Amino acid sequence: MEFHHISVLLNECIEALQIRPDGIYVDGTMGGGGHSFEIAKRLTAGGKLIAIDQDENAHIAARQHLKEFEDRIIFVKDNFGNIASILDRLEIEAVDGILLDIGVSSHQLDEGERGFSYREDAPLDMRMDTTKAFSAYDVVNTYSEEELNRVIFTYGEERWAKRIASFIVQARQQKPIETTGELVSVIKKAVPKGARSDGPHPAKRTFQAIRIEVNGELDVLERAIQDGGSRLNAGGRLCIITFHSLEDRIVKNGFRDLENPCICPPQFPVCMCGRKPKGKVITRKPILPSKEELEQNRRSHSAKLRVFEGNGVH
Repeated sequence: MEFHHISVLLNECIEALQIRPDGIYVDGTMGGGGHSFEIAKRLTAGGKLIAIDQDENAHIAARQHLKEFEDRIIFVKDNFGNIASILDRLEIEAVDGILLDIGVSSHQLDEGERGFSYREDAPLDMRMDTTKAFSAYDVVNTYSEEELNRVIFTYGEERWAKRIASFIVQARQQKPIETTGELVSVIKKAVPKGARSDGPHPAKRTFQAIRIEVNGELDVLERAIQDGGSRLNAGGRLCIITFHSLEDRIVKNGFRDLENPCICPPQFPVCMCGRKPKGKVITRKPILPSKEELEQNRRSHSAKLRVFEGNGVH
């Protein structure tokens, strides 16, 4: 199976993880195994990599790509948001590093029939886990105009969200919107011509928003930050790559909460809640791709890497 994906910020991630040969690491978004390969090859037989992905195609491709390291890899078909229960099942209390590469993979975008891309005509799907029933078709055809506006504005940061939501509701009254091509056509009619002449593809933000809604991506990310940050050994690193401002904001704020979890009112002279810091933020500003990477991989353009270091599980 072809699974083309150039791992973003690869060297920066490996450096940030500070991999110990006998450590336990988690790649929560395995994909085709690019990051996993670089982690696994640095481990000895005493080390372990837990490779997680909810996409069956990713597992087929990655198992082949990572074959030489299968003695030190545990493959898990699940969502990285369930990292706490995954580690519990494996009877692992704490790990030495976690890597999350958030969002849709190059392969999922390139696999036109999955419905992630606004450049390919395919059934409205966008499920990262194809065993789930809920898809983009359900969002587009069953959400109210108000709900569509909320999703597109909040998750897509789309200035024309209200107009797009209205046009979707009008179009589906004639017949259900069944394909990505049909949805793109509706969006193009909704976005004024002047706004279409420059900037990104007019459907880009709406597709992003619907994908996030279908897969519950932001809720999953928030849960993974809290649960993952709580399961790090002393000196263990949580490294997260994001691709848009919503994700980056969640990571920035999530890391800050791990570093300073106090929930006491600001007027309290001393902390009374007793919540202990889980570690410290390593990156006050995100790490960005190098000039060379930006030239070689157009999908790295909006990537940001943030790093948190744990105090150890208490």
